[in-house]
Amino acid sequence: MGALPLRLTLAAFIFAIAPLYAAEKVAAIVNGDAIAIAEVDAALTQVPTPAMPVSAIQKRQQRAEVLQVLIDDKLVRQYLRQHGAEIKPAEVERQMAALEASQKSMGKSLDDYFKEMGLTATQARENFLRMLQLAKYVDTQATPERLQAYFDANRDLFDGTTVRTSHIVIRFGRDASPADRQKAAEKLRAVRSELSAGQLEFAAAAKKYSQCPSAAKGGDMGFMVRKFQADEAYAKTAFQLKVGEVSDIVETESGVHLIWLTDRKAGKPSRYEDVAADVRECFEAELKQSLLVQLRKRAKIEIKMKD
Repeated sequence: MGALPLRLTLAAFIFAIAPLYAAEKVAAIVNGDAIAIAEVDAALTQVPTPAMPVSAIQKRQQRAEVLQVLIDDKLVRQYLRQHGAEIKPAEVERQMAALEASQKSMGKSLDDYFKEMGLTATQARENFLRMLQLAKYVDTQATPERLQAYFDANRDLFDGTTVRTSHIVIRFGRDASPADRQKAAEKLRAVRSELSAGQLEFAAAAKKYSQCPSAAKGGDMGFMVRKFQADEAYAKTAFQLKVGEVSDIVETESGVHLIWLTDRKAGKPSRYEDVAADVRECFEAELKQSLLVQLRKRAKIEIKMKD
């Protein structure tokens, strides 16, 4: 399987350190708990440097994305504090001992690690506690029956089937009002009418209307696998299309899309026994995403950070 997307890998980094900052400059408040601007700045240092210079708008988008990952981390920690499994102190201390041994093998000490990561020993123990709780949560869900069912339902992913899409997107923010979402959908519906009437080719329409860098390439997004490379609603729709078909309007977190399936490459049939580790990894990633969706629905989130 390929690497997980930046949002998931960055989330793993944040969960691993999650240092506590003075909250005099607050980026967001999540169910009463503050996320400091300093946390956003620290997390931004872990985002890979792009090969090409980024614009001011792209930097703001990147900053907003990192804040959303921090919000996710905060929600998971809050959930685990209330509902996480009991973890014996000895389990945490075993993790601390393993960390110390790892540092020693590199000629470093725990104090070196804490200084490098901006942590205290107390914070490190708290992080290990939450990670152990999260692992136990996953273990209770990842039963053999569920993993087999997940494999059966996602054969395109594990077989390595890929599809190539082009899209036209009208964007809106995560917090867009219903009226703004409806306005975007109506605009895209008018574009689809032009396509259906043969007034425009899809590539030309993408160049004219799409609010995505891919517009310059006629909306071409290249090949993708079934999961983790695109929003689930986008990917699910794409894999259901026949080559040459254009979808109805598809809504994701970032906007509304028209999707044109331009190519499909069949994968190689797989056996569960051969991809069991990949099945477990993907099931775990989706399980955590599903938990976050539920937590966000119930959460009170106030964004304080300005562009």
